[in-house]
Amino acid sequence: MPLSEHEQRMLEQIESALYAEDPKFASTVRGGRLRSATGRRRLQAAALFALGLFLLVAGIAAPFKPGGFPIISLIGFAVMFGAGVLLLIGGPRMSSGGGRGTDAVPGASSGPGAQRAKPKKQGGFSSRMEDRFRRRFEQDN
Repeated sequence: MPLSEHEQRMLEQIESALYAEDPKFASTVRGGRLRSATGRRRLQAAALFALGLFLLVAGIAAPFKPGGFPIISLIGFAVMFGAGVLLLIGGPRMSSGGGRGTDAVPGASSGPGAQRAKPKKQGGFSSRMEDRFRRRFEQDN
C-alpha cells in the first residue's frame, strides 16, 4: 500500500532529522551491505565454532595423546575462541565520508536553536542522552 503525500513528507522529515543528528549511523543504516556482511560473518563464526567443537571432542576421544595431554582438544578450544572473537569484534565496518551532512539536507534544521553549533563532547552514551533530554526539556518550556 503506497504512502500518502502527508506520510511521505513525514517520512522525509524523520529521515532528514536522522541525518542531522547522526550522519554516520544514518549512512550505515541506509547502506544495503550491513545485513549481508553480518550474516556472512555469523555463518563463518558458526562454522569455525563447529569445527573447534569437533576438534575438542575428537582430541578427548583420540587414543593418541602425546605426553598424556590432548593437544588436538587445545587446538579445538583455540578455534572455538577465535570464532567467538570473530563474531564479536569482526562485525561490519562503517565507512567514513559516506554520510550526508546537515547542509546537504534541505529543511533539516527548523526550530529555535537549530542553527547553534555545538562542540563535540568526549562523554559517553549516558552523557549524550542526558544532553538530549535537557535540550528537549528546555524546548518544551
